[in-house]
Amino acid sequence: MATTTPVHPVDEVPPVRQLAAFGLQHVLAMYAGAVAVPLIVGSAMKLSPADLAYLITADLLVCGIATLIQCVGFWRFGVRLPIMQGCTFAAVSPMVLIGTTGGGLPAIYGSVIVAGLAIMLLAPVFGRLLRFFPPLVTGTVILIIGASLLPVAGNWAAGGVGAKDFGEPKNLALAGFVLAVVLGVQRFAPAFLSRIAVLIGIAVGLAVAVPFGFTDFSGVGAADWVGISTPFHFGAPSFEASAIISMLVVALVTMTETTGDLIAVGEMTGRTVEQRSLADGLRADGLSTVLGGVFNTFPYTAYAQNVGLVGLTRVRSRWVVAAAGGILVLLGLLPKLGAIVAAIPAPVLGGAGLVMFGTVAASGLRTLAQVDFKDNHNLTVVAVSVAVGMLPVGVPTVYAKFPDWFQTVMNSGISAGCLTAIVLNLLFNHLPSKATSATEPDGLPSGGGEQAVEQPREEIV
Repeated sequence: MATTTPVHPVDEVPPVRQLAAFGLQHVLAMYAGAVAVPLIVGSAMKLSPADLAYLITADLLVCGIATLIQCVGFWRFGVRLPIMQGCTFAAVSPMVLIGTTGGGLPAIYGSVIVAGLAIMLLAPVFGRLLRFFPPLVTGTVILIIGASLLPVAGNWAAGGVGAKDFGEPKNLALAGFVLAVVLGVQRFAPAFLSRIAVLIGIAVGLAVAVPFGFTDFSGVGAADWVGISTPFHFGAPSFEASAIISMLVVALVTMTETTGDLIAVGEMTGRTVEQRSLADGLRADGLSTVLGGVFNTFPYTAYAQNVGLVGLTRVRSRWVVAAAGGILVLLGLLPKLGAIVAAIPAPVLGGAGLVMFGTVAASGLRTLAQVDFKDNHNLTVVAVSVAVGMLPVGVPTVYAKFPDWFQTVMNSGISAGCLTAIVLNLLFNHLPSKATSATEPDGLPSGGGEQAVEQPREEIV
C-alpha cells in the first residue's frame, strides 16, 4: 500500500470555516498596532482627515500583501511560517522628524524605498549570523519581546494612550472581563473553540461594550465603501541623505527584531529557522518595505503581537495567517469594513493582549529552561540582557539626551535586549578565556562554553 508523507503542522490547510475564524483572530490581535503608525505619523504632520484615512487604508492593504509574501512565499522571498507583518514602531520617530522638518511624505517614502532595498541586500549576511542565536539568546529575546509588549496591553486595558477616561475603573473592568472570558473558553470549551478563545473574548467584550457606551461607530458612516491605494499618491519620492541614513539605522533595528520573531515562531511551531529561511524571511521584509514606500505607507516587520497568539492557540498553520493577510487586503480595499474593526474599544483589546503577550514571555522562559545555568555565566547574560531590554520600556525618556540614531536603536526594548544578548553570549561563551582548557567534573567547560548553550534547537522544541 502506498504511504503518504505526513504534512507538517505549519503546512496544514484547515477547513475554510476555521481558516476564516483563526485568520480574523490574528487580524484583531494586530489591528490596533497596525493603524497606530500611520495615525501617529499623519497626526504629527497635521494631515487632513481624508489623508489620514488614506494612509490607514494603504497601510492595511500593504500589511495584507506583506503577510501573504511572508507566509506563502515565492522563490527566495518569505520564511513560510505563520508570521503577520505590520508597520514597525522603530521608524516612527525618524519618520516624524523627516516629515516635519521640510522633507514631507516624499522624503519619507524615498528613504523607506532605499531602506527596503538595503534589507534585501543584507538578508544573506544576517542569515549567516544565525549561529550566534543559540537557545540562550533566543530564549532571552523571546522573553524580552513578551515583557516589552505587556505595557502596550496595559495601555489598551486602561482605555488607550491619550483617552480622556484613561485609567477609569470601568475600562479596567471591561479588560478584566475579556481576560476572564478568554481564560474560561480556554479551560472549559471544546478544543476548536479554545483555539479561538481570543476571538470569542473580543466578540463577547464588544457585545458588552456597546450597551455601556464604550463604542463609537460614527466613523463607519463617513468611511467610503471602496478605496484603492495608487502608487506615489502624495508625489514622487525624494531622496535626501540625512533621511536615508536615519532609515538605514531603522532597517538594522527591524532586521534584528524580525530575526528574534522568526526564531521564536520557528521554535513554537517545531520548524527550525535555518540560515536560508531566515534570509528569505528578511528578504520578504525588504520587499514589503519597498512596496510600502511605493504605495504610500511605511517600513514593515514581523509583528510580535501575533507571535503570542501562535503560542497561545497552538494553531501552527501558515495558511491561517495567510487568510489573515487576505482579510487585511479586503480591509484595505473596503474602508468601511476597516472602520468597523477600528471601533473595537481599546480595553477589549487590552484584555486579550494581556494573555497573548504574557504567553510570549512564558515561551521565552520555556526555552531558557533547557539552558544549563550551572557553573557558567549564562545567568549573567540573561539578567543583563533583560535589564537593558526593559530599561526603555520602564523609563521611556531614559535616552532622550542621546543622538537620534542611538535612540532609534536603544528605544526599542526588543532590539536593545537582543543586541545585548548577542554581545554577552559572544563575550562569555565564544571568546577564549584562561579557563578554556579547564574542565569541570561533569564534563562541561568552566566559564560556560558553547556546549552549555548551543544545543540543537530541535531538542528545545
